[in-house]
Formats: sequence, C-alpha cells, structure tokens
Amino acid sequence: MFHPNDNPLDRGWVGRIEEDKMLHLAAQTLQSFFLVGGGSRVHAEYPLADVTLLVPVQYPPTVRIFDNGSAFRFANSTAVVGTNVAVSGTRLSAQARIAIVIGADGEIGGTTAMVEWHDPAEEPGVKQSDFGIVLGPVVVTPDETATASLACRLSAGERTAAGATNGFSWAEALALAGHRTNLRPGDVIAGPAVAVLDDVGEDVLLEVDGIGTLACPLL
Repeated sequence: MFHPNDNPLDRGWVGRIEEDKMLHLAAQTLQSFFLVGGGSRVHAEYPLADVTLLVPVQYPPTVRIFDNGSAFRFANSTAVVGTNVAVSGTRLSAQARIAIVIGADGEIGGTTAMVEWHDPAEEPGVKQSDFGIVLGPVVVTPDETATASLACRLSAGERTAAGATNGFSWAEALALAGHRTNLRPGDVIAGPAVAVLDDVGEDVLLEVDGIGTLACPLL
C-alpha cells in the first residue's frame, strides 16, 4: 500500500514494485487484490522515490502470533501500523518476526516483516504487547519469497541482533490457525521471534533479505 508524496492518503492505494517504479493497481485493498488472483490492471505509474509506503494491511481481521510451533496468541489488530510510524515508549523490547498475510482460499498471499513492541513495565501484564505492531514495508508474493533467505538483522543504535525462521513450519501454523475456523484474506500470522533487542529507547530498523527494511521509530 502506498500514496504519492504529493497526495497523502490514510489508506492509500495498492501497488506493485517493479525495479524503481511503483505501479498503481486497480484494487481497493490488498485483500481484494488477492481475491481476484493478483490480476488487477495497472492504473498508473510513479517513480518509487516519489511515493510513501503504508501499512500493507490496515486493521487486519485477525493477528495471530506464534511463539513456538504448537501455540499462538491473538494480538491487537488496531495496534498494527506501517513503516516509519512512531510508537510511544521507552525501555521497550523489540521482537523481530516474519509474518504471512492470508490471500484467497486460506492460502498464503505473501510474506512480510514485523516488529512487535513489548513494554515490560506495563501493568497489567496483558497490556505489555497491546500497543505497537509494525508491519511491512511490503508484502512479497510466494513466487518471490521462495528464493529469498529472509535473514533478519534488527538494529538499535550500535546494537544488532540477527536470526532467521529456520525450522518453523508455516504449513503446520496454517493448519493450526485454520482448525475449526476460516482464515480470511488479510489475516496476519506471525512466526516466532527471530531477533530480540531489550531495553530499547531509540529507533529500530529491521532489515529482512528479500523483503526490505522496516523502520520503527519511537516517540
């Protein structure tokens, strides 16, 4: 999702990045793009340098976060923001994750990056991760993800943590998430944290090979 720099929009438009260009596609949301099989026509073209990337899925129907392969928890979908959107807090924990966005027929529509903020000082404990989930900067379709390493580097100032999703089964996660319910286009499923930085009081960057850089500023 994006908007031209000279035409700010809250929700933005669906776009496809090709080299140094952003192609504006004739779809209202990423969910509708998936539902038509990714065949939306090109409506307009912009230089990539002249657009602002927005959260790929605004207010996802559900957000499930796996901390291991056999259990997940639900997260606050209204706390989902995009790259370069500031979250309030000091001495936070930043958890880097890889996430998938559900497309048509309950299948994987694409893969993206996520930083889940935690505030260990927040009381009650249920509110410690209820305020800031940064998603983006783009959603990479399965054909592109298949050749990407998805190696992650999470940095804050001079500190860096690195990791990858080795050993996590997305097929098993999909099966568990979809058991006795329906997964809908736009649902987000995040895998276990692959890199963590604690006691963070400054802006964080998450670089994921094959996806891009997710900028996570703090207020």
